[in-house]
Amino acid sequence: MSTSSTTSPHRPARPGTTGPYRLVRTLPGSVEPPLLDAAQRAVVDHPGGPLLVLAGPGTGKTTTLVEAVAARIAKGADPARLLILTFSRKAAVELRDRMAARLGAARGPQATTFHSFCYALVRAHQDADLFADPLRLLSGPEQDVTVRDLLAGQLDLEKEGRPHIRWPDELRACLTTRGFADEVRAVLARSRELGLGPDSLAAFARTTGRPDWGAAARFLAEYLDVLDAQGVLDYAELVHRAVLLAERPEVSALLAEKYDAVLVDEYQDTDPAQVRLLHALAGNRGSAPGGGGGRDLIAFGDPDQSIYAFRGADVNGILDFPETFRRADGAPAPVGVLTTSRRSGDRLLAATRLLTRRMPLTRLPSAKVRAHRELRAVREGGSVEAYTYPTASTELDNIADLLRRAHLEDGVPWSEMAVLVRAGGRTLPSLRRALTSAGVPLEVDGDDLALRHEPAVGPLLTALRAVAEAAVRG
Repeated sequence: MSTSSTTSPHRPARPGTTGPYRLVRTLPGSVEPPLLDAAQRAVVDHPGGPLLVLAGPGTGKTTTLVEAVAARIAKGADPARLLILTFSRKAAVELRDRMAARLGAARGPQATTFHSFCYALVRAHQDADLFADPLRLLSGPEQDVTVRDLLAGQLDLEKEGRPHIRWPDELRACLTTRGFADEVRAVLARSRELGLGPDSLAAFARTTGRPDWGAAARFLAEYLDVLDAQGVLDYAELVHRAVLLAERPEVSALLAEKYDAVLVDEYQDTDPAQVRLLHALAGNRGSAPGGGGGRDLIAFGDPDQSIYAFRGADVNGILDFPETFRRADGAPAPVGVLTTSRRSGDRLLAATRLLTRRMPLTRLPSAKVRAHRELRAVREGGSVEAYTYPTASTELDNIADLLRRAHLEDGVPWSEMAVLVRAGGRTLPSLRRALTSAGVPLEVDGDDLALRHEPAVGPLLTALRAVAEAAVRG
């Protein structure tokens, strides 16, 4: 192998280094604290105990959370004893970045997702004699394959005359369909989120006279046996087992010693299992015999943004917060409200108020709900228009036209536009094609686009499908 004579050799390394390059870590400088309004300041100065903060979009929720953390650290709190929980990896990364910028060289607290925290808890207490390798989390597609294989296997067992789960006759023809597998997956997840096991689900089936629930209970038992045999967990089972661990007295005592305060973002997205986990972490131990008072817990959320019921989220979690997390003296937890909208114009806020009037929130203090829904806008303007179209393709074409006009005629930057859809898996691919063909640049959130619809993956799957079909034909 030869090299060009014009290529100069590397310069000799400087003394004290191990190569031609030396990496120097530059510590971030802290940013100036933002100017908070009175409502934000009240949250930051919260003296302790549980607190629910109603925070609509654009009200400075993340800023308030970061400042609450910074204030505690400034008063001498150990960052390692502060725990921040949120629901997505993207949100957790954003929180860590915001806190790193705010705190500068100071060590920040742990900001993580519920599932990451649960995995760490389960892994820390994993029985080394039972599991030689760490537990692995099932992805959504892997869980789908497992459920479908188990359902299809019931028919094979029946044909062979072996013991099997007897589903009601009206459901047996559906066992191999994808739709039925999706329904069964939902039953499994909701059961574990509610803390139900096979026995309790079977008892419920007997009480209600539902043979389909009885079959689901037996299927749940078999499904859990398969997970244990493979050393894997799905996400609902992960949280369920973390809750069981956290509710053990000895583990609860360890967690109480480890954390002084827990802060939760997007609390309206919690499911019942996650609420139980938080109660084990930061519940009011003062109400129990021998208890030592409630833990500091600040939860930020907006019941009007509770849109993940199909994933198990339960808006009752935020509505029942004052009663679920009582103060050490037994009184309901206080409720704070962030009342200034810095994102939306007054006309947009007026439009949202027309919708929220039809959504009563009866279990929260009426004055707090009214303040939450009657936000003060810092800027005027904005517009709300509704369009109807005869076909889906016409709708997509007109969406592309509206975006192009806003950019070319009104000078609105592409980065300040967004298109929201109801069902990403069904709508995003066609929307992407329509906008791309119209010359509208776009970026799809990675969490919203199925892997098979990615531009780099689609052609590969098509090629693999063609090869597989050719192999089948011989």
